[in-house]
Amino acid sequence: MAKQQKAVDPRHYDVIVAPHITEKATLLSEHNAVVFKVASGATKPEIKAAVEALFDVTVTGVNTIVQKGKTKRWKGAPYQRSDMKKAIVTLKDGQSIDVTTGI
Repeated sequence: MAKQQKAVDPRHYDVIVAPHITEKATLLSEHNAVVFKVASGATKPEIKAAVEALFDVTVTGVNTIVQKGKTKRWKGAPYQRSDMKKAIVTLKDGQSIDVTTGI
């Protein structure tokens, strides 16, 4: 008997914006953690539910960080980068997410 897949709630796609791939995020992957850019209004339970539904894994913890936008200059004129909320999602031992393949 084949395992039936649950229908994924479309709101989960609004919570998880994109994977955040950096050197630090790659080092965290050795400890069963994955870093995602998430919606600014997303809560930890929403992030956990979205990752579990979209990637079919078990999440053991979610830590969130709000990175404030820097003030930069372009052709002498200052501008402000957008704020970004990141989530560090810790997975159960033995599970992983390949963020390069997409959903």
